[in-house]
Amino acid sequence: MANCTTAGTGQLREAQRPTARLFFIDNWRSALIILVILYHLALIYGAGAIFHNVEQSPGDDLAAFRILMAFILISQAWFMGAFFLISGHFTPGSFDRKGLGAFLKDRLVRLGVPLVTFLFVLNPISLIGYCQLPISLTGITSPLSWREYPKMMGKGPLWFVAMLLIFDFGYAAWRSAARRQPMQRVSAPPGYLAIGAFVVGLALASYLMRIVFPLDKSIAGFPTPTFGYLPQYLSFFVLGTAASRGNWFRTLSGEKGKIGLAASLAATVLLLPIALTGFSPKLADAARNVVGRGHWQSAVYALWDSTVSVGMCLGMITLFRRFLDRMGRFASFLSRHGFIVYIINLPTIIFLAVLLKAVKLEHLLKFGLAVAIGVPLCFGIAFLVRKMPLASRIL
Repeated sequence: MANCTTAGTGQLREAQRPTARLFFIDNWRSALIILVILYHLALIYGAGAIFHNVEQSPGDDLAAFRILMAFILISQAWFMGAFFLISGHFTPGSFDRKGLGAFLKDRLVRLGVPLVTFLFVLNPISLIGYCQLPISLTGITSPLSWREYPKMMGKGPLWFVAMLLIFDFGYAAWRSAARRQPMQRVSAPPGYLAIGAFVVGLALASYLMRIVFPLDKSIAGFPTPTFGYLPQYLSFFVLGTAASRGNWFRTLSGEKGKIGLAASLAATVLLLPIALTGFSPKLADAARNVVGRGHWQSAVYALWDSTVSVGMCLGMITLFRRFLDRMGRFASFLSRHGFIVYIINLPTIIFLAVLLKAVKLEHLLKFGLAVAIGVPLCFGIAFLVRKMPLASRIL
């Protein structure tokens, strides 16, 4: 009997031991990269957002506007937080393996080079596609010339990379100042009470942040365009580092994942309509209220997106762990090229939208066509980019 107990304990410890590669997290990250492409296409065909407004907004096609806007809002509530959670998870191991100097050098190269490339090259190219004008080196044949080049520089979606650089340097500074040694112990994931308290705390922090920095207000020179989401991004990165030490991604119960998805759905059905409508019959008025500035709708919206961000991450971790914890050839291809796709997807889909502008289709159908073409196109371009010697060494 004692031998059986000892063997069972050993098996449990083996199951809880951190593994070299979490394939389900790689697959989840690939899915998030594809979601980024869909999100940007939804901005083009649904929201008519500045810089993405290659097409006219749906206008009188209210169904298309509502569907695509709902997709945008729900995605924005959680998917960038998920990126920071995953990034935080891989940060401690990278620091432990490389040490302070090599870690910082690696981050500067792998994150800094793509950021600078997008800032000075890809963002201007995206803007050329958005303006649908040929660029002129002399400024004689086109109103878009080198004189406007400084205005064309921008971070675009690479704000995430800039913010991650700040978080990585902050983590390195904390490890160096605290002189903390690597910890390899396995700890239990947070319980329901801790998760609930975190959701409420995140909602309160987000609400207070959005009083000063509403979601429709950006800060010049600061990486993130939505400063009101900073509490989520920072806390998820920190949670990711804790999850790495505790091996929470492996030991999180499937029940918590199911409850997380259920809570996300319930919050979307119950809280989001209240936040968006409130006592105002006008959608535009409700939209102005949810972005911040102390409106009560903003508090409801903060509670909603905090619940969705936590619930969706819990659900996706357990869902991908159960069904997609393996790496075939196709999944490996997506994983290897995912970061490049994140870098090049915006100029790619903007030029694609320009080419599709002559196609006469209802907005939702055109969105679907753009998705069907845009996703494989982005990965195809990423494949070619990765064939370049310098790019393959950095990316």
